[in-house]
Amino acid sequence: MRQPSTALLLAAGLGTRLRPLTLVRAKPAIPVAGQPMVARIIRWLAAAQISDVVINLHALPETIATIVGDGSEFGVRARYSWEQPEVLGSAGGPRQALDMLGDDIFLIVNGDTLTDLSIRPLIDAHATGDALVTMAVIPNPRPEHYSGLHVADDGAVLGVVPRGSAVPSFHFIGVQVAQSQAFAGAPKGRPSNSVGGVYADLIDSRPGSIRAHICNARFWDIGTVSDYVVTSDTFDPSRTLSVPASTVIGPDARLSDSIVWDDVVIAAGAAIERCIVTDGVRVDAGRSYSDSILMRGEDGQTFAMPLKREGE
Repeated sequence: MRQPSTALLLAAGLGTRLRPLTLVRAKPAIPVAGQPMVARIIRWLAAAQISDVVINLHALPETIATIVGDGSEFGVRARYSWEQPEVLGSAGGPRQALDMLGDDIFLIVNGDTLTDLSIRPLIDAHATGDALVTMAVIPNPRPEHYSGLHVADDGAVLGVVPRGSAVPSFHFIGVQVAQSQAFAGAPKGRPSNSVGGVYADLIDSRPGSIRAHICNARFWDIGTVSDYVVTSDTFDPSRTLSVPASTVIGPDARLSDSIVWDDVVIAAGAAIERCIVTDGVRVDAGRSYSDSILMRGEDGQTFAMPLKREGE
């Protein structure tokens, strides 16, 4: 099987569990160690010889399109599939984008998960498995936290294992190879899901058509604000990469153990500790914030929300 040259990057989700950060940027546009997730993902795809990327958009689409543009900065061609007035879901999104993808085999990549997966073995597994979809999975690292996939000894996906179950399961890490035929039965222009929806129907009607590629790739989940902080710490333990060049720090201002987004000004004598400082925030002289998410209000004034970490 030839290697696919096209990928669909799923970026239309609302990111409700990541609020309030996703009130400022769409989830894939949020920076991790100074680079937006969408930029990291596209660079990873380009390194694997993916030359054409289609991105589906819905929430705060300009925050993604401004970063990616036409894709030339990343060595790919980027195009956009707009989902309005509602998000079409993990099957409805691919169904709408089929004509743009223009190929019978392509990658589907989640825009809110980072991984170091090697793509070629996934493609090879798909080529030898006679499947419509091959999903990259790892043994479920947190079955009490994640639902998982029930996978037969031959690699066929049999269904979903609920979170908290004692049945061994595998965790999907957000990358899959798909045939366009897999989404032909999804309703065009209407929301529908893959796992638990279109894929469940295929498992029933064509056993073995949904398969798992079991691997040992690492993945980083950014589902919640706590997950975001943990992932940022993994990629940038010293937080030195998390302060962009656009940040202005005044005399005697202190900034420690914090994640800073773009166009931030921290005035003289201000103190910021263990905070996430989002786009456009202005911290007045002498002000102090700790364990907070700082945001810019519609009136231009800065306001703070508590930064809760896991277990708090």
